[in-house]
Amino acid sequence: MKNADPSTVNIDLQPGHAIRRLHQISVGIFLQEAGDLGITPVQYAALQVVGNQPGIDQRTLARTIALDASTTGGVVDRLEARGWMERRTAPEDRRARQLVLTAAGGQALAACIPAMLRAQEQILAPLTERQRSDFMRLLNLLVTQNNEMSRAPSEAMR
Repeated sequence: MKNADPSTVNIDLQPGHAIRRLHQISVGIFLQEAGDLGITPVQYAALQVVGNQPGIDQRTLARTIALDASTTGGVVDRLEARGWMERRTAPEDRRARQLVLTAAGGQALAACIPAMLRAQEQILAPLTERQRSDFMRLLNLLVTQNNEMSRAPSEAMR
């Protein structure tokens, strides 16, 4: 397909375009469900990972949620400004910062989970149970197999 005629390319049949559109839809649904909580999908991911792994360092958080370090720093800054997360000095390395949820952050995370689950359900609603299983299996295969192509590969996929 070296010299494809541009007039023969249908953007709606391109997987990258469809994935970008699904991402837009996914974010829109999440914000519709969790909008009153004032949290973004990336902030939710950071809260969930820190909630699951108290004391995780910021660099590991970035690799876990597949963000670059500076973007993760901004996310943590915003969560810290809201009083939901704290950076603490690691006892074994005074240069390292460990992340922990505050009590308010734990409450925000708990309040967000029902909205997040509703959003996931709404995203998959057009699919049958079998299709959902197949879709998630194939989606995870694509993400795992293409992880290293990301600007910020997820360490969880390695």
